[in-house]
Amino acid sequence: MREYDYEYADFIYYTPGELDKSTGLWPVRAGRCLAKPHYKVGPKRIECYSLHFVREGKLRLEHEGREVELGKGDLFCLFPDRAYYYDMLPAERPLEMSWLAVDGGSARQLLELAGLTEEKPFRKEAVSEQAAKAADAAIDALELVQRWRPAAALELQGLLYGLFSALMPAEPEQGTEPAHWIRECEEYMELHASEGITVQQVAEFAGVHRSYFTQVFTGETGLPPMKYLQKIRMDKAKRLLIETDASVTEIALSLGYPNLYSFTRAFKMYYKESPLALRKTRA
Repeated sequence: MREYDYEYADFIYYTPGELDKSTGLWPVRAGRCLAKPHYKVGPKRIECYSLHFVREGKLRLEHEGREVELGKGDLFCLFPDRAYYYDMLPAERPLEMSWLAVDGGSARQLLELAGLTEEKPFRKEAVSEQAAKAADAAIDALELVQRWRPAAALELQGLLYGLFSALMPAEPEQGTEPAHWIRECEEYMELHASEGITVQQVAEFAGVHRSYFTQVFTGETGLPPMKYLQKIRMDKAKRLLIETDASVTEIALSLGYPNLYSFTRAFKMYYKESPLALRKTRA
């Protein structure tokens, strides 16, 4: 580490390439510091998002006229164009921190998912052992990048998302309002209906018993889950028949049916005509 007025520190800089900027999240800089007794920073503003991990010691963070004391295992983030000030507080060990600054269109959303907002830019006891290792891995990898390379950029992407994954708070218990999770089930069914998923699999995704899931889902949507899955498949089948030149067999297998016969039978029961008849009348 090099010596500065208020600290001993390493500063690591990164210049993102076009590949980085196409992803919505990229590193800007990183570093580590060991504070001197009169350590202080700010008031200052930055143009990106800077995550700071408190490894040892204590500090006082001032933001938007408020103060908070942070210590080992705590985390804070500097948000763009906001004024911050922080300084070291007396403690058994001197203040040690590492930091990682990021930018991109996805950064703010990921920070919110990690429990960090402009109104509350800190989390106490947020840096688990897993999160600390993930932060170190990202900073170490950044330090090794001397020139921009696609392979290095992709590695950094993986490490950044791994870090945010490690920072996510434990998921709160599912709300009692069924609309909360029924909507997620609908999205799950829309995405995977063509793969032949079953009602049991959707119930397992929701984390509830199949009979309870069927009862609640039917009450919220007006259709039993099996009928809902069937509707998704039949809507897709109709679109493929009208808008593409795919064969009926190809459509059947693409929608998760085991063979042409089972698809044609299901289609005729639903639309009251065969797939070829519907294609002919809509041509």
